[in-house]
Amino acid sequence: MSKIKYYIASFRLRTLPLSLSGIFLGTLLAASEGYFNWAPFLLAVVTTLCLQILSNLANELGDLQKGTDNEERLGPIRSIQSGALSLKEFKRTILLFVLLSVLSGTALVSTAFESLLSTDGLIMLMLGAASIVAAIKYTVGKNAYGYHGLGDVFVFLFFGLLSVCGAYFLMTHRLSISIFLPATAVGLLSTGVLNLNNMRDIENDRLCGKRTLPVILGISKAKVYHFCLIIGAFVAMSSYMGLCGFRPFHFIFWFTLPLFLIHLKKVVQAEGRELDPQLKVLSLSTLLFTLLAGWGAFHF
Repeated sequence: MSKIKYYIASFRLRTLPLSLSGIFLGTLLAASEGYFNWAPFLLAVVTTLCLQILSNLANELGDLQKGTDNEERLGPIRSIQSGALSLKEFKRTILLFVLLSVLSGTALVSTAFESLLSTDGLIMLMLGAASIVAAIKYTVGKNAYGYHGLGDVFVFLFFGLLSVCGAYFLMTHRLSISIFLPATAVGLLSTGVLNLNNMRDIENDRLCGKRTLPVILGISKAKVYHFCLIIGAFVAMSSYMGLCGFRPFHFIFWFTLPLFLIHLKKVVQAEGRELDPQLKVLSLSTLLFTLLAGWGAFHF
């Protein structure tokens, strides 16, 4: 029981709202068109949480194995790094969340479609398997993509496109080209959270050979990139709402703009450890952004 708090710390609860943003938005957009089913929605939430926790655990393991988690790292002290949890215990927990992700994802596909072996069912199962592999390979293994500047691409694909489009597809069993616009918005904001994390750890990552985009670009260009991600999200979501009409309530998500502007001001002024509080700010702002956008969709 004394170790529970260390497991929970490694789950990184502050990342969970961000992981749910795409599921909520995709589901709300489907519901605005008259498609909603509680069982797939709840299973999608459980599956997403399991995958996010799996990703967080694998990230901690991979960074430890590569020496990136050390006394120079500016983020919170990790559970294995501190010695609170053994490597064996940690690997066992990772395997548990792989199993939970498989079981939950299989139940989700089975509930959403007539058969696991249907074309739609098989496609979703393969995407689920890809999500598990991507969660682990971010930092684990010799060819971990997070160490080669590809983390942003995978976050955009899985937290944005797959999350929003997948949730929408689970409800409606169809996709439209326009749905990729809100998916892009969530993907860009999610990528912003990763970029913020990497800007915080830029010096330690550079010394450890972890080539994140901030390491490649430098801190000044990484901040410009951060601005572009957030501006791009507002442009993408506004474009989607514009395609659906120009009623004022469609653009209620713009009420979150002051939160993002304050966040960007802090990013300009801060470096290193001072950037850490902005991770929570951006994650919660993204969640509010998606909830308001989804609510606005009901007034098409």
